[in-house]
Amino acid sequence: MTALIDKAQQRHTRITGAILIVLGVLIAVFLATDANGVATFRLSRPTDVWPVPNLVVPGGPFIYVAAAFLTFLGVRQYLRGAARWSALSLGIGLAIAVAAFLVWATAGKSFSLTGMLQASLVRAVPIALGGMAGVLSERVAVVNIGIEGMLLAGAFTGALVGSLAGGVAGLAAAVAVGGLFGFVLAALVVTYRMDQIIAGVFINLFVLGLTSYISSQVFQQYRALNNAPVFRAIEIPVLSDIPVVGPVLFSQNIFVYGAFIIAGLATYYLFHTRHGLRARAVGEHPRAADTLGINVYRTRYINVTVAGMVAGFGGAWFTLGSVGRFDEGMTGGRGFIGLAAMIFGRWHPVGALLAALVFGFADSLQQKLALLRTPIPSEFLAMAPYIATIIVVAGLVGRARPPAADGKPYVKE
Repeated sequence: MTALIDKAQQRHTRITGAILIVLGVLIAVFLATDANGVATFRLSRPTDVWPVPNLVVPGGPFIYVAAAFLTFLGVRQYLRGAARWSALSLGIGLAIAVAAFLVWATAGKSFSLTGMLQASLVRAVPIALGGMAGVLSERVAVVNIGIEGMLLAGAFTGALVGSLAGGVAGLAAAVAVGGLFGFVLAALVVTYRMDQIIAGVFINLFVLGLTSYISSQVFQQYRALNNAPVFRAIEIPVLSDIPVVGPVLFSQNIFVYGAFIIAGLATYYLFHTRHGLRARAVGEHPRAADTLGINVYRTRYINVTVAGMVAGFGGAWFTLGSVGRFDEGMTGGRGFIGLAAMIFGRWHPVGALLAALVFGFADSLQQKLALLRTPIPSEFLAMAPYIATIIVVAGLVGRARPPAADGKPYVKE
């Protein structure tokens, strides 16, 4: 068995090395020769109290150096088979490849790097909250495919109630509706032992159909019902004036701060409280947990309902935190990307948050590249977040182990 594992790890590291070598060659061949001029990345805004100089990078030399370093990493990985450093090498290599690509796209031009990082964090919010909803569900062994529907329900409810009663009421209603769908999912899979995948798909299709019908039949006629206020950015005094870091982290709206707070609370709950230990026990070995007096059904109900509330909060971002109106299917698969972030983050709330930042960066990157008018077709740019999702789910960043009882119904004897 050990020999088989060693061979699998060696094969994985060689695949990683080959990918890095191919990336290095592609960058040297296709990007270096076309990178004319310098790339200027603006780090300050006109209103910053403490401005910092722009980051100026020579296009061609930087890309050649990046290509050489990628090739070196790949050859080292391929020949030495350093399994322990496979994921780290791939992560560093991908970061360098993205940096080279940005320099190539910006050569002879300029754009705000701080603005891009700020947009990346904002766009990561619904993915992060969807990922954390998945963590809370799957830690008690309930696969929550319905996160996409819960996000969409939160977005719709936030727009409708927010238009009628204000942003705070809309946000509270979005959280409540998300919790309602979480409770419905728990009832279907825990009490009635419905297949968890089918139950999640049912929620997705039901919410998509209902919101699309109301949006086309009601919102088109009564536009005042789809005109909700948007939560504005809250600037934290002093901290928001720090160059680069201030605008990115300390000048955001309530949804960004909420994502960080929820990640911290979920981590504390799961790994530092008695109830969190019980929840993880239910996800790993429900029968053993039951023999110790833990109510498996109630624990799953509570966690999945709370997960729905988190997803409802994330859904409200699309309307109350972004555009102030609801459009059909506006979540755009962010719930499914959130599940990928959960896997990438190894079923940990902080890991899911960090993974969501990767997807948020990919989402922001495709918009910046469109503004820079790169020769890449817009359709391919729009694919960037989903390509990143495929790479993660394909397991190029390493294997992750879900809770042992994940997806398995429990019948009390």
